[in-house]
Amino acid sequence: MSTDAIVLLKKDHQEMRKLFRGFEKAGEDAIATKARLATQIIEALTVHTYIENEVMYPRVRKLLPEVEDDVLESYEEHHVADLLVLELAAMEPDAERFVPKMTVLMENVKHHMEEEEQEWFPKVREGLSRTQLQEIGAELARVKETAPRSPTSPGAMKKAVHAVTA
Repeated sequence: MSTDAIVLLKKDHQEMRKLFRGFEKAGEDAIATKARLATQIIEALTVHTYIENEVMYPRVRKLLPEVEDDVLESYEEHHVADLLVLELAAMEPDAERFVPKMTVLMENVKHHMEEEEQEWFPKVREGLSRTQLQEIGAELARVKETAPRSPTSPGAMKKAVHAVTA
C-alpha cells in the first residue's frame, strides 16, 4: 500500500463520496439508513479533517510557504464542516432540518475535495519530493489510527476551538 500523502487523502475522498451517494440515494422515508450513513459520514469526516489539520496542512505549510493561502482556506472549510458535523451528531435523524443540514455539509465537503484534488494537490505534488510525500503519508496513517472518531471527543473539540481562536 502506498503511503503517499496525496494518494491516502484521495482514497479518503473516494470513500466519502461513496457514503454521500448512499445518503443521497436513500429514499425519503429511509430514516434508519440515513441515520446509519450519517453516523459513518460524521466519523469519516471527523477523522479526515483531524489528520489533515494535525499533519498535512502544517507540514505542507512549512515546506511550501507559497501555498499558505490555500492551507488557510482549507482550515476554514474544515471549520465549517466541523460545526455542521457537531450539530448533526446532536440531532435526531428524523428532525426536520437533519437532511437539509446533511445536504449542506455534503455540498461543502464536495467543493472542498474538488478544490484540493484539482488545485491544491497538484501544487503540493509539484513542490514536494516523493520522499517527503511518503513521510507525510506515513505520519497521516499513524495519526489516523488514534484520531478522534466523534466530533464531541476532546481532540476534535480542540480542533474546532482552535479554528476560532487562532
